[in-house]
Amino acid sequence: MLLKAAPDLRWSDVTDERLYLHRRDFMRTAGAAVAGAAAALASVPAAAQTGTPIPNVAKSRFSTDEPLTEWDDITTYNNFWEFGIDKGDPAKHAGRLTTRPWTVTVDGHVAKGGEFAVDDLVKPHQLEERIYRLRCVEGWSMVIPWVGFPLASLLTRVEPTSKAAFVRFTTLNRPTEMPGQRRGALSWPYVEGLRLDEAMHPLSILAVGLYGRVLPNQNGAPIRLVVPWKYGFKSIKSIVRISLVDKQPRGAWEEAQPSEYGFYSNVNPEVDHPRWSQARERRIGEFFKRRTLMFNGYADQVAGLYTGLDLRKNY
Repeated sequence: MLLKAAPDLRWSDVTDERLYLHRRDFMRTAGAAVAGAAAALASVPAAAQTGTPIPNVAKSRFSTDEPLTEWDDITTYNNFWEFGIDKGDPAKHAGRLTTRPWTVTVDGHVAKGGEFAVDDLVKPHQLEERIYRLRCVEGWSMVIPWVGFPLASLLTRVEPTSKAAFVRFTTLNRPTEMPGQRRGALSWPYVEGLRLDEAMHPLSILAVGLYGRVLPNQNGAPIRLVVPWKYGFKSIKSIVRISLVDKQPRGAWEEAQPSEYGFYSNVNPEVDHPRWSQARERRIGEFFKRRTLMFNGYADQVAGLYTGLDLRKNY
C-alpha cells in the first residue's frame, strides 16, 4: 500500500498508539440497555441487552454518506461523566442504570405539558435513522447512525407559548446508579440548553437508538438529544426534563468553565479552545487527523440561524 507524505503532518496528528492497537479490545458488552421508544418496542423488556433491534425505522434524507464509525467504538469510547471521567467508564458502569420506568417532564411555557412515560412520549412519532457526524470538543469525532425523531415534533405537540424563547434539558440525577455523580466534577444534575429556533431546526433530534438497535445506557438511554452542528457535550443524555423558558439557560459545562464552554458551542474551527486548537479533528478509526468543518459540515443547513451573530464572542 502506497502512503503519500503529508508535509504538514505533526506527531499530534497521529493516533495514539495505545488507542490504535487496542481500540477493538474495549468491553464488547455494557450491561442492560433499554427498551426503545415506539409502540412497536413495548414488548421489549426493560432489561433488554444492548443490540435489541428497533423495528419499522425509516431512512431519513438528513444523513451524511460518510463511512460509519463501528458499533464497538461508538459504545465503548464515550463522554458521560455521570459514570466516570475516563472514556471507558460509561461502558463499564452504565449497566447498573435502571431505565424502566422512566418519565420525562415537559413544562414551562407550554400549553400542554405534563409528565410522560418515555414510550408514550415517543409513540406518536415515526422513528428515523439519521446518520450524523459527532464532533467532541477534545478533538475526536465519529459518524453515528442514530435512531430518533425530530425534537420539533415534540415541541409542537406541547404547544410553546409566546414566552418560550429557550429550551432547557435536564439529565437524571441518581448517584446510586451513576457513580460519577458522587463526585463534584460538575454540578449535578447535568443541564444544557438551546434557543427555541435551534431546537425547532429539522436537524435537532431526540434519539432512542443507534445502528437500528436500542440505545445503550452509556450512549444516553433511554432518550437523549442530538444536535449535530454543535460540540458533543450539548447533546445531553438520559433526559428527564424538557423545560420551555424565557431566559437563556446555563449549561453544566458553561457553569463549570465559562471561559472554555459557551452557550452556543457551535463547531467552529476558527475559535480555539483555550487549551488546544479546534482546527483539526481525529475521526475514530482513522490514522491521521482531518480538517474540522464549520458547523461540523452542516453550514448550509444552519448558518442562517446565526446571521449577524459574532461567533467569536458567542462561542
